[in-house]
Amino acid sequence: MRIRMVGSGYVGLVSGACFADFGHDVICVDKDQSKIDALHAGRMPIYEPGLDELVARNVAAGRLRFSTDLAESVKDADAVFIAVGTPTRRGDGHADLSYVYAAARELAGAITGFTVIVDKSTVPVGTGDEVERIIRETNPDADFAVVSNPEFLREGAAIDDFKRPDRVVVGGDDERAMEVMRQIYRPLTLNRSLVIEMSRRAAELTKYAGNAFLATKITFINEIADLCEKVGADVKEVSRGIGLDNRIGPKFLHAGPGYGGSCFPKDTLALLKTAQDHDAPQRIVEAVVTVNDNRKRAMGRKVIAAMGGDVRGKTVAILGLTFKPNTDDMRDSPAIAVIQTLQDAGALIRAFDPEGTEQAKKVLDNVEYCEGPYQAMEGADAVVIVTEWDAFRALDLNRVKSLLSTPVMVDLRNIYPRESVEAAGFTYHAVGR
Repeated sequence: MRIRMVGSGYVGLVSGACFADFGHDVICVDKDQSKIDALHAGRMPIYEPGLDELVARNVAAGRLRFSTDLAESVKDADAVFIAVGTPTRRGDGHADLSYVYAAARELAGAITGFTVIVDKSTVPVGTGDEVERIIRETNPDADFAVVSNPEFLREGAAIDDFKRPDRVVVGGDDERAMEVMRQIYRPLTLNRSLVIEMSRRAAELTKYAGNAFLATKITFINEIADLCEKVGADVKEVSRGIGLDNRIGPKFLHAGPGYGGSCFPKDTLALLKTAQDHDAPQRIVEAVVTVNDNRKRAMGRKVIAAMGGDVRGKTVAILGLTFKPNTDDMRDSPAIAVIQTLQDAGALIRAFDPEGTEQAKKVLDNVEYCEGPYQAMEGADAVVIVTEWDAFRALDLNRVKSLLSTPVMVDLRNIYPRESVEAAGFTYHAVGR
């Protein structure tokens, strides 16, 4: 199948490379000339494990190309995926759909023959209707159909998620378009992956509902963690105790400093705005958003309390800046609020992240960035684990103690056993334990 990806960011590039690996003919299009030049040179615009090798292999095989020429690229395409950004709109919290609609207008005059327009970007309910209207208005003679095919990729595990998904959701009512989508995803059905067909609006809502539920799960266990601290229980034991119930499941039941990233924060807000527009309040999701926002600052205050209640002039070593491991994504990372809370209280920050330093520099000021975890800890008054990178899971505790001026560890991801840390001579603080 001739597949074109409009937008070569995280979703577009990963999806395009994986489709090419299935054997399809793929062109990833982007208006950013520097990004396309970098891709031609084999440099990835994002950090995602295995992506550089996947792209290189399919470029070499001739199945994957990159271009800034949308009109030429989409000509004769079987399907064009719109995979542009839908950030939170400033001022009102709605999803900014300007890039999606601009892509639709440009596509309208460029497609030839029957073409499936696929909304891959995360978009509110009804966006597919508007994309269809824009194309029809711009080019009344166009032969096309619009379907929704939301992505469910986890940063850091996106390639495996795409190739071995829990499910593939396709929403539409045009039989020709649905047959094209079946052919596109046929390689997955050989592995018995579940392709679910539904209405376009149901598919659009499925993405938001899924993310809101996962965000709720995270926030629920974080609040249970707070209760655990008050009553003397261990949240890890509670998580295991409820997670073994297959109606609940163990995933997303790890207490920590709150969720961040490119999806959960903006998608929960967008869902709330859609709910307001349709007079269908989502009270649970409203509470989730509020609790999560408050929690990030609360984690900063937790560090201050662990350091005796006063951090003015003290140095804090921060390990991990990205919102999760195996990505360089800093969007809404808990580390931002934790660091800013500490800085507001007068602390000096030394930080290390395996991949996120360059992105962190764009959103955090007055931070000393270090080349490794031990360098960050030299002379610090406490070490705080904010992101659970593998590189932080087996630190030499004796070396850590020798580097810190005060042996205080605040483990916001619960990756260390309390007994071993305290046996090494540390004051240990975790979440919900």
